Parts: sequence; C-alpha cells; structure tokens
Amino acid sequence: MFRIGVDVGGTYTDLVATDETGRTIFAKSPSTPADQSLGVMAGLEELARRLGVTRAEMLATTERLVHGTTVATNALLERKGAKVALLTTEGHRDIIEMREGLKPDRYDLRSPPPEPLVPRERRFGVRERLKASGEVLTPLDVGSLGDAIAAVRKSGATSVAVCFLHSYLNPVHERDAVERLTKELPGISVSRSSDVLPQIKEYERVSTTIVNAYVEPVVRRYLTNLEARLTEAGFKGSLFVVLSHGGMAPVEEASRLAAGTVLSGPAGGISGSRRCADLLKIPDLVPFDMGGTSTDISLISDGQVSLSADGMLAGQRIALRSLDIASIAAGGGSIASVDSSGTLRVGPESAGSVPGPACYGNGGTAATVTDANVVLGYLDAAAFMGGARPLDRAAAEAAVDRIAASLELSRLEAAAGIHKMINLTMADGIRLMTLRRGVDPRKLALLSFGGAAGLHAAEVARELEIKRIIVPTVASVLSAWGMLTSDLRYELSRTHYGAGPRISAGEVRELFAELEQLAAGRLRAWFNGPVSIERSAEMRYGEQVFEIDVSLTDLDLAVPDIVEQIEERFHRRHEELYTYASRGQEVVFVNARVAAVGAVAPIDRDTGSAMSSGACSPRTTRQAFFGAWREVPVYSLDALQPGHSLAGPAIIEAETTTVLVDSGDRVTVNALGWLDIRLR
Repeated sequence: MFRIGVDVGGTYTDLVATDETGRTIFAKSPSTPADQSLGVMAGLEELARRLGVTRAEMLATTERLVHGTTVATNALLERKGAKVALLTTEGHRDIIEMREGLKPDRYDLRSPPPEPLVPRERRFGVRERLKASGEVLTPLDVGSLGDAIAAVRKSGATSVAVCFLHSYLNPVHERDAVERLTKELPGISVSRSSDVLPQIKEYERVSTTIVNAYVEPVVRRYLTNLEARLTEAGFKGSLFVVLSHGGMAPVEEASRLAAGTVLSGPAGGISGSRRCADLLKIPDLVPFDMGGTSTDISLISDGQVSLSADGMLAGQRIALRSLDIASIAAGGGSIASVDSSGTLRVGPESAGSVPGPACYGNGGTAATVTDANVVLGYLDAAAFMGGARPLDRAAAEAAVDRIAASLELSRLEAAAGIHKMINLTMADGIRLMTLRRGVDPRKLALLSFGGAAGLHAAEVARELEIKRIIVPTVASVLSAWGMLTSDLRYELSRTHYGAGPRISAGEVRELFAELEQLAAGRLRAWFNGPVSIERSAEMRYGEQVFEIDVSLTDLDLAVPDIVEQIEERFHRRHEELYTYASRGQEVVFVNARVAAVGAVAPIDRDTGSAMSSGACSPRTTRQAFFGAWREVPVYSLDALQPGHSLAGPAIIEAETTTVLVDSGDRVTVNALGWLDIRLR
C-alpha cells in the first residue's frame, strides 16, 4: 500500500510515494496554474512510471493521498476569488477599512490602504445587536434581514460573509441569518464568523471571515474537481489537505475553512523539517526552502515550531493559526533587472513555470537566477531534470548578456552579481526569522531543501556565519515528503468572558474541558486512532493591546493553583520574547485554544546500513566558477553512501537538485544517506 504526498508549487508539482517497507520514490511535473489538478494528474502518471506500475494500479493501492495546494493563495494574490457580499450589524460595515487604526507601514505617509475584498456597495447592515456579554440587546429584525438578502441577490454576489457584533459569544443571530440566506439564495456560499473564527476582536474576525468567503468557492471547486479526477483514475483511498497550521484535514473540512489553506504547501515543508529534526537529533534548525518562485523560511527551536495567529497575505488579515513562516519573493525564476539608477535588482518578479527562465526555451527572455547558475557552470544544461528537460545555455547567456550590457560588466560578473544578490536577499529573510525572535542564527544548522536551495545554501549560511548545513536526499521534494508526516489536526478557540479579566480555576477547567470534548469528537469523525490534546492560551498584560500565545499542554489543570501556574508561564514567555516580565501587573486571559491531534504512523527510515569507507569517486568534472573558473569534481548524490566524505570545491548532482560545496567546506554522508556539510 502506498501513501502519496503532493505539493503544488509555482513552477513544479512535487510528488512522493512511500510504501510499508519505507521505500521512497519521488517525481516532479510542471505546475499548471490554470488548473492545478492537471499537473497533479500528470505528476501521478510520472510517479507510477517510476514505480513500474500503471497509474490506475498505483492509485488502487494508495491508502492516503495528502495534498498541499496554492489555490487559496493564488486566488488572494491574483484577486481571482468569489464576488463577496458582507452582512454585518447595522452601522458597522466599515470595520474592514477602519482595521485597527494602523497603517501597514505607519511611517509611509503616502502608502494607500489595502483594497478591501468587499467594496462598500456590497456591505449591508442588518438591524440587530448583542451586548458585549453576548446578551441580546436588539433582536434580529426580520424585515431588515430580508432587505439585506434582497440586496445581496441584486448585487450578483456568489459568496456571503456573515459577521455580527459579539457573535463569538452568542451565534444565535448569525445562525438565523444563515438559515434564511441559504433558503432564499440556494447554492450561494456562506461563511459565518462564529464558525470560522469565534473569538474577540472585530476586525480580525470580520477580515478572516471575508477571506474565507472569498476563497471558499474556488477551493471547494478545485478539490471537488480533483477528487472526481482521482476517482475516475481508480483512487479508492482518502484524500487529505494540509492546512496552514501543519495538520491535515479531509476535503470537506478544508473546503469549509478554506482560509486555513493559504499556507498549505509551505506547511508541509515545516512538517518535514520537524521530522528531519527528530531523525537527526538536531533540535535547532532553520528550514530553508527555495523553489522556483519563492523561498520559505521558518525556525525549529528545541524541536518545536511556532504557531501564530498574526497572518497577513495580499494585504488581508487572516487570524487563523498558522505555522510561523516567512515567504520571500526569491527563487530560481526570480528576474534580474537594472533600474533607472543603474542598480542591479533580482526579484520580486518571477518568470514562474510559464514562460520560465530563458534557458527553459519556453519563450522567456528575461535573465533569472537559474540562467545565472547555468552561466556560472553550476547547472549541467544537458543533465537538468535527469536529461528530461535540457537547458538552452545560449539563451541563458544571451539573457545575462543584456543585464551585463546595462551594467557595463562582463557576462561572468553579471551572473555572479545575480547569484550574490539573491543570496543576500535570502540571508536577510533568515535574519528576520531568527534575530527578531531573539535567536542567534550562528547557533543553528541550516536545513536546505527545495529544488534550488542547494545551489545557494553554502553562501547564505556563510553570510549568516552558520557552520552546518543538512541536505536530505529528498531535499527537492521535502514539502511533499513532509506531508506524509503531517498529523490530522482540528483546532478550536474560545474567548473567555467572566466577571473580571482574571480567569478563575473553575473557568479554566470548564473552558478547556468543553473545547477538548468538541475538538476530539470532531477529529474522531475522521480518524480512528489515538487522539492527543494540545492546549494554549492567548494572554496579555492589562494595559496591552496584543496577546501572546502561551503553551499549556503539559500543565495539570486539576491542581488548585492552576491560575497562578498559567500566569507564571505567561510571565516567562513574555520575558523570552521581549526580555522582561512585569509580575506586578494584571494578567488578562483572552482566548483558550485547543487542538485535537491524531498522529499518523511516521515514515520508516532504514538507518542500519553499513557505513562505507570515507573515499568516494566523482562521476565527472566540469568548469564552474568558484571565485575563478576551476575544473571541479562532480559527484552523483545517488552514488554517495553513508560514511563517504569529500571536500570542496565540488558539485553534487541529483536528478532534481544540485548542491554546491565551496572551497574548504567538507561533506560527510550520514547514516540516513543525507549530506552533512561543515563550513570552513
């Protein structure tokens, strides 16, 4: 029986299959942005070919297919989601423009506010009102609701967000409104804020619900289409989708909470990175995932990844919990240009998969990072993608020549400049992820993955004074591989509302007990294995505006001093993040969070292979630029065995990735067959 992970990227769709013996086979297929399912099905065809079976035979014996998709992300970035209308409490339809009263860049006086997904003419007020305690102040006015529904129909909206004031405490009015909406406008998509994000803070709740309404029809249509294609091709197993928090869920749940899929693909990479940390016994890593379009950076500290509810994409606030990932516009397809001041710039524009870099021969003419790597001799034009997609070296040189002419430099200098610029951009991204969180990157190891990362990891690490790089054998498809290590996960949150800001011990126990029962019950509808519970709380000091997330998973809620223990844990977490704690200040318990987790069986890895002798022989040599043109040995990654070692300068090639080893750096192959690079 197979388990298959599928990650759709901007340039390639990555696929990984494992069986019960731990055998791992992977494949890549060009992404098809117009309909991602076409690229997925083509990739499954290629994967089956590599397994030596037909696609139908492979799918018939696949128990689980786990999918990471960029459908929601692309819909937001390209503004190609549904036509959304908003029903909200009368007098409050401008919340999404008022936001929190802050500009994204408060020192830029000229920056325009983000364009809302719902224009003012499609925001309709409904006469109703709840008190801040959740009690009804003004009953839902049926006439006002009828007028709003008629206005929705007239507007031509295909999706509706329903967000009433204080509904996180009492959803009665929202439920009544949704019931009538679905009766009078059958077939329209509806997102209810008390279902999407039942917690305090109006802007976050309204914005998140609108985003959900905007992407839900697109995501549902795509997943339904993919399910149909898979079923037609013979798939009889379960299809799961990776969500932004790193867990996976069935198609219906992923469609309902579509806003939770905006970091679907990168989340698989973090799940894989966490599994790598476990296998390597290295608790502190910087996952560095460079693909064709973007680079995703995160942080694993003490074996754990951080979750955040501060998400923002395309100017839209998404307050659902997601893995703490920084995405920057830096990839193999990043386009080099020269601005009006004569300065070289690389990115943020990307050539993507179509037309792609000039060397792809698909009509692209702009110089990209990949073209520079071809010119510098780092990529073997004839052997790219195992020879299945040879690169056009002459086209790469012509593209780089145009940049060189604008800068009055040689071809080599221009290519080296492009390579250097993208490395500096990615190093800055890692600084933001580490130093701003109080973590010294020099104490971490760099986990290099993604098809393009190996070409840049050494120089990025050197810029940050990182001394160790790990490159897994599945580096080019680690996000898809990581999806097979993702657990099933269902999250719930609830805002605490009591007589005062300080929660009582009884309220703590009652709040978490109710959430745990609901979350575990929902998860068991998808999963028949053991379920564990993770707890956390969002808390702040009394005079603060923003909360911090505090893990409570290992606390015994039955102890008499549980409130004091929770508050002390908050003080310590505040000190870790901001270097101080104010133990004399009032502590406010704002939101309780619970995650029910169903752990899947991990991918077995055979680490018992005998270690080979330290010597290994290169497959060939070629000219490449390492400070100067040099004839360097080229090794095949597949031929390297545990125990082998080599010194730079060298190039290590696999079908779907290439790793540069600089002068003075040393590589050993560990028991997993992965590269362990120590920098000079």
